[in-house]
Amino acid sequence: MRLSFTARLAVLSIFSAILWPAAAQETSRIEGLSQLDLGFMVQQRTLLQDLAASKLGRQFSGDRDRDLNLLQTLLDSGLVKPDQTQELQAMGIILGDLLAHDHDLHWVVLKDQAGRSRALRLKETDFLLFPVTMISRRRQAGNATPVSEIYRSASEIVRANKPASPGH
Repeated sequence: MRLSFTARLAVLSIFSAILWPAAAQETSRIEGLSQLDLGFMVQQRTLLQDLAASKLGRQFSGDRDRDLNLLQTLLDSGLVKPDQTQELQAMGIILGDLLAHDHDLHWVVLKDQAGRSRALRLKETDFLLFPVTMISRRRQAGNATPVSEIYRSASEIVRANKPASPGH
């Protein structure tokens, strides 16, 4: 099932995902991660890993269910609060890593008139997902949607936008 243009716009505002339309491509471009991006993302992951280890005695492992639970525990325990943008966006990177692994996505940078945004790209399609802000924007707006629900919703959007396999 492919999403209509209107549905994709709703996805952009609610789930931070977008199908990169041709008009946007004229003023925007997708690039690979720079060494600075890679280093920054490592620092973000380390920030959360250190917080989880020192305060909860736990670590992120790459296991989806365990890591989603750990992200939720960081929020529920108040160790990461709505005004901690850096930590919330670091949580988005962990969430993005899980989505990338489970759905064969890869990290890229979208450069446009607004600046640079780290995103997940579905193969070489124009579909982009922006997990870095999926948790932070919600929490900062007072929305306490569980992390597992954010993951599930993003996964559904990715599945709906995957190109059909040959022969199907």
